[in-house]
Amino acid sequence: MRDQLEAYLVHWKWFVLSVVFCIAFALLYLRYTTPHYSVSASIMIKDDKKGGITSELSAFQDIGLFGNVTNSVDNEIEVLKSRTLMENVIKKLGINVSYFVKGNIRTSEAYKNTPIHINFSVPDSVLYEVDTTFTVKINTEMGFTLFDEDGNNMGKYGFGEKLNSGVGNMMILPRFDRVEELSSKEVDVVIKPLAKVTLAYRDRIEIAPTGQNTSVIQLKLEDVVRQKAQDILNTLIEQYNIDVVADKNLVSGNTARFIEKRLALIEAELGEVEENVENFKETNQLTDITSEAEIALGNASDYAKRIVEVETQLQLTNFLIDYLADIQDNSSLIPANVGTENTSISPLIMEYNKLVQERSRLMEGSTENNPVIVNLDSQISKLRQTIRQTLNNLKTSQTIALNDLKQQENLLSSRISNVPGQERRYRGIERQQQIKETLYLYLLQKKEETAISLEVTAPNSKIIDAAYGADKPVSPKNKIILLASFMLGLLIPFGTIYLKDLLDTKLQGRKDIEGRLTVPFLGDVPKSQTSEEIISMDSRSSTAEAFRILRTNLDFMLANAGKGKAKKIFVTSTVGGEGKTFVSINLAGTLALSGKKVLVVGMDIRNPKLTEYVEFPHSRGLTNYLTNGETSLNDMIFKFNKEGFDHLDVLTSGVIPPNPAELLMSDKVGRLFAELEDRYDYIVVDTAPVSLVTDTLLISKYADVFVYVCRAGYLDKRLLVIPENLYKEKRLPNMAILINDTDAKKGYGYGYGYGYGQETKPWWKRIMKKYS
Repeated sequence: MRDQLEAYLVHWKWFVLSVVFCIAFALLYLRYTTPHYSVSASIMIKDDKKGGITSELSAFQDIGLFGNVTNSVDNEIEVLKSRTLMENVIKKLGINVSYFVKGNIRTSEAYKNTPIHINFSVPDSVLYEVDTTFTVKINTEMGFTLFDEDGNNMGKYGFGEKLNSGVGNMMILPRFDRVEELSSKEVDVVIKPLAKVTLAYRDRIEIAPTGQNTSVIQLKLEDVVRQKAQDILNTLIEQYNIDVVADKNLVSGNTARFIEKRLALIEAELGEVEENVENFKETNQLTDITSEAEIALGNASDYAKRIVEVETQLQLTNFLIDYLADIQDNSSLIPANVGTENTSISPLIMEYNKLVQERSRLMEGSTENNPVIVNLDSQISKLRQTIRQTLNNLKTSQTIALNDLKQQENLLSSRISNVPGQERRYRGIERQQQIKETLYLYLLQKKEETAISLEVTAPNSKIIDAAYGADKPVSPKNKIILLASFMLGLLIPFGTIYLKDLLDTKLQGRKDIEGRLTVPFLGDVPKSQTSEEIISMDSRSSTAEAFRILRTNLDFMLANAGKGKAKKIFVTSTVGGEGKTFVSINLAGTLALSGKKVLVVGMDIRNPKLTEYVEFPHSRGLTNYLTNGETSLNDMIFKFNKEGFDHLDVLTSGVIPPNPAELLMSDKVGRLFAELEDRYDYIVVDTAPVSLVTDTLLISKYADVFVYVCRAGYLDKRLLVIPENLYKEKRLPNMAILINDTDAKKGYGYGYGYGYGQETKPWWKRIMKKYS
């Protein structure tokens, strides 16, 4: 996705230029195009079926009665569209005569602010023939010059003077105070036949209902003069009401009589129901059933709570009475603070316990015959009897209180149980009362509405919204046109680039081989950013970085090559001109810069290119060695004469032989590589293109790895079948694809050129910097 985006972003200047041109053209179009304004009005048709109040039963439509009937809105729309109605509008406004004032930018129609006005003394029938155009040039406040449609001078006249023209007698009157006040002194007058203007405006007006379930009609008209369109619609509605309106009784007498009868009946029934309510409340001694029921429920809850409390106290009293009955001597204490609420019993119990404790203390040093002990026993017995009597009295009072509370509770329960029945009967009576009362009030309201409606009459339509048009024109639509021009400005270069890429059959980058080839991808070499053909030792260009990455990738592919022997790297391509020699010499140089001893061999003996990159001291080379058995190999090899490449040797192809294939098939080629393997770390061999000659296939057995060069923007993608077949048939050992001359600016490369210590910028900033 990013590659595709960058392929377009590199052409940003064309996009900007195209957008600017299209927007400029759109601005010129908007400046010189006459704007059109949209004006709309809405009216409601007061028919007797829908939307009005003239039906006999229209007073009851708010409760859903008699509303599902057809209406006459469609008929009224046809009336509004009639030619006769529009003709009356055109005559009333006089818009078959148009005035145009020339401006600095365009000629615009002057509607109500015209500098002149024409009065016709002949009936309008003379205007029913052909279009007539003439120009009035205002000379002074008193006179003007008249020109015909072709610009011929028809003479000078004074304002108010009767003129005999082809459209009848007319009089031109001024509408200005001084000539200097006019922005333009020439006015073009266009007179069109009344029938033609009538039909034109009738066809342009859009009249339609706003919905299926409504009688509201909307009228729309577009015109270059907003005020004129508003006047046409307003006059059309006014003329429609004048021609079509008729006095109608909005509610008939039948409706009024029906309401009177129903009111009398409902009034009698309402009085009877209200009397029933009064009798029911008197009989049951009620004011408000709900409130009294709530009070009764609250009292019942209080009684239940009090009954529980009294029963608890009664049980405590019985407990004390039983305990006293079990006491046999004067040494037993009575439990105190057992929860009884009676204030008279607690002091007695405390006093009793005090006497018992005193007796027990004296008994420790005395006998029962002791007068003090005898006296205490007498007091204790009497006090115990008093307590027993008090408890019996308390029990009696608590029993009486408990019975009284239960009786009151039973009365309340009986009353509460009667509430549902009373409420049910009361609600039945109350419901009847509410129904009668609601119906009575409703009929009273309708009676007043009917009385008002009977006293008035209404036109056939009601204006909901008078004609109105916004100041903003509907056409041309500035924002849409500017947006469209902007999009068109983007689309033109986009389409051009897309079509160019669509029709381009050349290989451009890795994306073109992905999915097409199974050959391993070794890397790509971007287009050189400098003029140097051989990369220097300190170069930081993207091409230099690419070859350093290529060197690293080759080390992985040569991991299984013979140890202690030179690693032989063969470079080939599909056709000539793909840069295999450029790749060979720079790959060899990059390997040599790493401190390895490298030999680059030119084995493209049919069309040698290696000599174009290096200066050689003699013309001897590989072919001389292969053809002359006495020639020493050392005499054919020479040092690369560029600074920093001390470990790089070159063996050129030599003189072009007449039998290159036979030379490469000789055993001496094998002996050559056997001898060189012991002298170098790497041997880079520049071979011939595989699709043109068989030379490379003859020597492929000597290679440890084959670098197959495909040049971007040069090789036809249809020829990629050749390296694919070679790889599948294993005719080139350890083969990998290298794409040469990719254009990173177009998104085909991977943006080499970054390095240690360099600032990495976003891709869009790099593009802007590159092309700004």
